[in-house]
Amino acid sequence: MTTTVIDLIRHGEPVGGQMFRGSKDDPLSITGWQQMVAAINMDDRWDVIVSSPMARCRRFAEQLAEQREIPLHVDDDLREIGFGEWEGLTAEQVQQRYGDHLNRFWQDSINFTPPGGEAVTDFYQRVILGFDRWQDRLAGQRILVICHGGVIRMVLANVLGIALDKSFTGFAVPYACRSRLQVDQSEFGVFRSLISHQP
Repeated sequence: MTTTVIDLIRHGEPVGGQMFRGSKDDPLSITGWQQMVAAINMDDRWDVIVSSPMARCRRFAEQLAEQREIPLHVDDDLREIGFGEWEGLTAEQVQQRYGDHLNRFWQDSINFTPPGGEAVTDFYQRVILGFDRWQDRLAGQRILVICHGGVIRMVLANVLGIALDKSFTGFAVPYACRSRLQVDQSEFGVFRSLISHQP
């Protein structure tokens, strides 16, 4: 039996606050750094860190990897979903400019993609491909993944069998939220379970 423990932590608040950020590469605000520091415990033990390439994830990951003297891997597949023309806009601004588009996205994100954005099905496939690759490559280790709310939603939807059309609205993933997964691999197959989810 090989057991892998994977902690997923969403980045803290970025500069500019709440908005559809996607590929907009804002760094963490001072509050965001404080949120991330508070999310990490002295008794946390990881063998390796995997991070999204976005500044709001990567800069904290780099500092933590240096402090803990553990390897850091950066994976482009773990970046946030692209929101296209919505990026940089608040929910209110999207509603003002695009009418009922936001409601349509929340109600049917599978079939409605923001103008110029990334389809949720493509996003899901990209994230799971990247996540599974690290799960296999780092099997038996304790892994910290620093990433995004959308990425965590895709991973948890995959592990828990949540329908993709419910994945964006099915559970809360606030800034610096932590989720722990355990992966047990044996001759009987692979068993993945959610151990904790702490918004």
